[in-house]
Amino acid sequence: MSDVTNLKVTGMTCNHCIARAKKALESVSGVDSVEVTLEPGAAKVTGSVAHDALIAAVKEAGYEAEAV
Repeated sequence: MSDVTNLKVTGMTCNHCIARAKKALESVSGVDSVEVTLEPGAAKVTGSVAHDALIAAVKEAGYEAEAV
């Protein structure tokens, strides 16, 4: 069974940012699906993966993230 992780993502300003953050999250092993929204700056990740790995992927893409 997959878990759902909600992240607050800051630093995104456009649709390109959404695509970049989504691609970074999808690259994490164990992720099944990703939804990223510009407003309010959020990501919903489904899969069996540690929060730290997701946050690290978002930071590597150039944005800030925290689990909510």
